[in-house]
Amino acid sequence: MSTTPDSAVHAYLTAHRETFLADLADWLRIPSVSADPGHTPDVRRSAEWLAAKLTDTGFPTAEIWETDGHPAVFAHWPSDDPDAPTVLVYGHHDVQPATREDGWHTDPFEPHTADGKLYARGAADDKGQVFFHTLGVRAHLAATGRTTPAVHLKLLIEGEEESGSPHFPDLIARHADRLACDAVIVSDTGMWSKDTPTVCTGMRGLTDCQIDLHGPDQDIHSGSFGGAVPNPATEAARLAAALHDSDRRVTVPGFYDGVIPLTDQERALFAELPFDEAAWLGTAHSHATLGEADHTTLERIWARPTAEVNGISGGYQGPGGKTIVPATAQLKLSFRLVAGQDTDTVQQAVRDWVAAQLPDGIRHTLTFWGATRPCLTPLDHPALQSVVRAMGRAFGQKIRFTREGGSGPAADLQDVLGVPVLFLGISIPSDGWHAPNEKVELDLLLKGAETTAHLWGDLAEHWHTT
Repeated sequence: MSTTPDSAVHAYLTAHRETFLADLADWLRIPSVSADPGHTPDVRRSAEWLAAKLTDTGFPTAEIWETDGHPAVFAHWPSDDPDAPTVLVYGHHDVQPATREDGWHTDPFEPHTADGKLYARGAADDKGQVFFHTLGVRAHLAATGRTTPAVHLKLLIEGEEESGSPHFPDLIARHADRLACDAVIVSDTGMWSKDTPTVCTGMRGLTDCQIDLHGPDQDIHSGSFGGAVPNPATEAARLAAALHDSDRRVTVPGFYDGVIPLTDQERALFAELPFDEAAWLGTAHSHATLGEADHTTLERIWARPTAEVNGISGGYQGPGGKTIVPATAQLKLSFRLVAGQDTDTVQQAVRDWVAAQLPDGIRHTLTFWGATRPCLTPLDHPALQSVVRAMGRAFGQKIRFTREGGSGPAADLQDVLGVPVLFLGISIPSDGWHAPNEKVELDLLLKGAETTAHLWGDLAEHWHTT
């Protein structure tokens, strides 16, 4: 049943709060920086710590899963109801690099609390949001009197998310049978604000590339040859300028093929959010908004595909002048993709467009570095409604909807496992992911645990409608 007594959940969370926070602090002390080879033993130690703690929590299965890089953790706690749905929770235990010299007020791997906030690298991204699931499932059991969860509960906690998840697609493909589920819960995201709890319904995809342009076999005199031979730096600039039209739409033919447009309902829900554009510009360190015509700022960053020039270089960069036609130039581009777009199709469209833009005498190579696919959960999906109801009980107010403009590995889970991906995160923008003095709000951390205490029963009760 979904009717988990709220008072019983609150009582359990209150009684176990300090133990939960002490355990989380122990985990945060492990500097599991996946990008730094010097911390490779720490990433493994983090995985081992989590596997042991999941066993202590009650998961009968808790394993280290090896990859060609850093290890992941898998856990499974079957329900005693064989017909219950299976839910897989995704998160990651690796963290971004951090040193005191980066601007931290204290040691980033020595957690401390102040004013209701827990400061440490990984507090919000993502150890805190992974760990509230351990408290939540215990509160679920205590409040309902169950000995097993109301759903077949699985966890997959990655060890390389902060390094781009290079081995994650292979990991889930190899273990697809054991990861089989009816829905995925991603707890590596956030909310609009502390006062406006929200559920994310989608993330954009990403593909990026480098274009190397070659003209003369060496730098040559601009007086003797300029204006009579193609200039790679000029062509790099022309490519960058040709990427958008006057309405800031991407000009690559076929780029928008398959894009799922926003519905009137979705646009109205975005408009309900208390968006302060001036404040947002401050966080962007920018002085004006600019983007695709006929779309709001939130629509542009959440629900529309984009193309960005990430870097452009070529020719002489030293002091003073050097009058040459340079031999080479380089352009770096990235494309954020939305639901309905196919990454392979977009990559081929970009290749064709670049080749068509360049004149004779300019040779080029174009290298894509991979792709992350977009994902989107329909607003009326019953599993999403379970998340909204559970979160509404925990927060005691209406839950609104957002999307994420960034990208993550959620779409890999959606594609390989063939199930909807749902997002449950309690972090807020001021938590400072990847920044100095990362923190998490302690009351929101407990709200995450409270949400999951209600969620498993709600999903079990309503799954027959999915």
